[in-house]
Amino acid sequence: MSRLFGTDGVRGLANGLLTAELAMQLAQAAAVVLGHDRNSNGSRPRAVVARDPRASGEFIAAAVEAGLSSSGVDVYDAGVLPTPAAAYLVADLDADFGVMISASHNPAPDNGIKFFARGGQKLPDEVEDAIEAQMSKEAVRPVGADVGRIQRFSDAEDRYIVHLLQTLPHRIDGLKVVLDCAHGAASGCSPQVFKDAGADVIVIGADPDGHNINDGVGSTHLGALKEAVVKHGADLGIAHDGDADRCLAVDHEGNEVDGDQIMAILAVALKASGKLKDDVLVATVMSNLGLKIALRNAGISIRETAVGDRYVLEEMRDGGFNLGGEQSGHVIFADHATTGDGVLTGLQLAAQIALTGKPLKELATVMTKLPQVLINVKGVDRAGVKSNEVLAQAVAAAEAALGDTGRVLLRPSGTEPVVRVMVEAADEETAQSIAEHLAQVVRTELALELVSE
Repeated sequence: MSRLFGTDGVRGLANGLLTAELAMQLAQAAAVVLGHDRNSNGSRPRAVVARDPRASGEFIAAAVEAGLSSSGVDVYDAGVLPTPAAAYLVADLDADFGVMISASHNPAPDNGIKFFARGGQKLPDEVEDAIEAQMSKEAVRPVGADVGRIQRFSDAEDRYIVHLLQTLPHRIDGLKVVLDCAHGAASGCSPQVFKDAGADVIVIGADPDGHNINDGVGSTHLGALKEAVVKHGADLGIAHDGDADRCLAVDHEGNEVDGDQIMAILAVALKASGKLKDDVLVATVMSNLGLKIALRNAGISIRETAVGDRYVLEEMRDGGFNLGGEQSGHVIFADHATTGDGVLTGLQLAAQIALTGKPLKELATVMTKLPQVLINVKGVDRAGVKSNEVLAQAVAAAEAALGDTGRVLLRPSGTEPVVRVMVEAADEETAQSIAEHLAQVVRTELALELVSE
């Protein structure tokens, strides 16, 4: 049987893969694995449960809460909240663990369940494996006064907003900001916190109906935000995804500012204030080479990880670093959060505009993005990427041709017969040419029909 947990919890079609029965089983298993410490002390474990506004989140949350409470866990039902808010509340309430019901940037029919350990930390693989193993065992079924209680937690969003405001290095009074909330979990709290911080706020994508999350809006669809920023003469635009764990930005001219550029701006600012731990930024191998060049010139080094915010978090924890993230807009401020927080990131970026008096377009020039071409080659043997000699020679030749002006990255998918070919170069034409050549080598050398013969 394949592993149930993916790179970010359990995710799939709601009422397809992710049924109410599965949600309850996961919750019952998590109650045993994550609530063990409190149970061993003779008191009931406590868990925070939150969700994004997908319609399916209602029945999945009900199933999760039933599974937890029937297993002797007291539940704080926090309602609709961003993922980072749920993680924050686990720590703030000294809960034993948390459950977030969301499929992040996926379309509305999907949903997911992810868990946070004590302190709001993401679970390591071995703990997820323990939960899966527990699912095949008999559920714990306390009776009488030992069953858990469910408490509706009405001020969850307010607590999160207060926390966010306390992280601000500078108010953003008078800054005109367009927020695109993706009809998602931040539709209430993001506009409120920006207003409380002093901004003149224009909001789009903040009318969730349970079915429109991420639909043509949010960080995966920036067109509406770009148009609104230019139309309203705003200083910047901020886009979240469905669960608001990521942030992308748009400058006053409607140009996208991606996660790499946001990290560059904030890393340089933190270093200037003496707050960047060890002058290190943690980023993935997919971050643009221009980020590394810019930060090297600023006296900041980069620790590279595999793709995925969980690997960024692991490196940050292991090294004691306080800033990291991904090009996609997952930015992690370890001084203030245990996971990527799109609202927090947007606030910190806006604060730098207010603090420096410089427009976002000027701040973003701290790095020059190298042209980057990504080609997904489908129907190939992804395991052959590391062993095929012809492909290795082609990559070596491409790297030699690029020298210090670019790079090549071949990355096999973790779940599909796909190899991702990424090339960066000094100009678009060179990047495209080399990427297409390498993609053809991958198709020829790793074709599944050849491998099977």
